[in-house]
Amino acid sequence: MAFVDYKEVTKNFNFSKALKKEDLPGYIKHYVQEDENILVAYKTSRDHGVFTDKKIVLFDNITNVKQIHTIPYQSISIMDIVFDSESAELNLCLNCSYLVKLKFIDMGMDDKVRLRLLYTCINRIVNGQKMLKEDIRRLQSNDVT
Repeated sequence: MAFVDYKEVTKNFNFSKALKKEDLPGYIKHYVQEDENILVAYKTSRDHGVFTDKKIVLFDNITNVKQIHTIPYQSISIMDIVFDSESAELNLCLNCSYLVKLKFIDMGMDDKVRLRLLYTCINRIVNGQKMLKEDIRRLQSNDVT
């Protein structure tokens, strides 16, 4: 019998601002395919995260190194969202046991509504359902009031 020492691998992001699609840097749009729709994009002081209707693309800029993580929604096995007074955390466990923590800081009420809509859309895909067209429209038009 072999014993394998399991080490948890976690990637953390602290998103602080939602971006409009037209404000995204050009290089980010290269990772979104023509048949995909950007739902929401977020920014940290150095990183970006783009949520499409098919996947999450995370851009991790570590000093001189850029790491790009693509997470298809079908690879998510468990997810949860936790809201605090001014922040939230979206936790994803991928089929390969890789853990991803996406933190959203300095959130107002509109930011929380946007994140709830996004969570609902992703949750529907993870559970084999289609996203609601009204939720997609609200996210893309930033109609979160």
